[in-house]
Amino acid sequence: MHQIDFWFDPISPYAYLAFEQLPEALVGHSYHVNYRPVLFAGLLGHWGQKGPAEIAPKRDWTYRDVLWQARRAGIALALPAQHPFNPLPLLRLALAAGANRRVSEAVLRHVWRGGADAGDPQRLQALTAELAPQRDPQGDAVKGELKQATTAAAALGVFGVPTFAHAGRLYWGVSALPMLAAALAGDPWFDSGEWDAAGAARPGVQR
Repeated sequence: MHQIDFWFDPISPYAYLAFEQLPEALVGHSYHVNYRPVLFAGLLGHWGQKGPAEIAPKRDWTYRDVLWQARRAGIALALPAQHPFNPLPLLRLALAAGANRRVSEAVLRHVWRGGADAGDPQRLQALTAELAPQRDPQGDAVKGELKQATTAAAALGVFGVPTFAHAGRLYWGVSALPMLAAALAGDPWFDSGEWDAAGAARPGVQR
């Protein structure tokens, strides 16, 4: 059975799209997914990057792109009333509740279905009651675990969400799902040396 790590932050619509499409993309393969909530803003800070919503034209394109992708894939998606928002309560809730597929689905759909405010206190309270976490989402242990998870992800080379890991390789974005499926199927390209060669340094102009 293939082991796959799936790093996600519910603030990302692409993480939601990838989550919804993952089962279909990997039909025919035996696999187990480890769902790993991480703070996207923490990854951006580590790599010195801005988020898509921090660059106005990129933000506008992102919203149009994900709505189009969802429409083509037949996935229900409605932009939340406020975006970006603070995802920490949802990330901590996911960890406290076990971060399995059911929990991850509930958290992601809380944001990307219905068009409501993801950070609304009453909605968060209802979601917490639904997931019934065995640990306190606002406890120091869960807060520390999220920080450690984000730091560990960055150390592995995770720079964005969604990111999948399989057999020591990282696959970023919804568009990487076919590549991940090919890797699980044993596509010989992955052992041809081209993967490593593509990542070799090519010194050029630096800014």
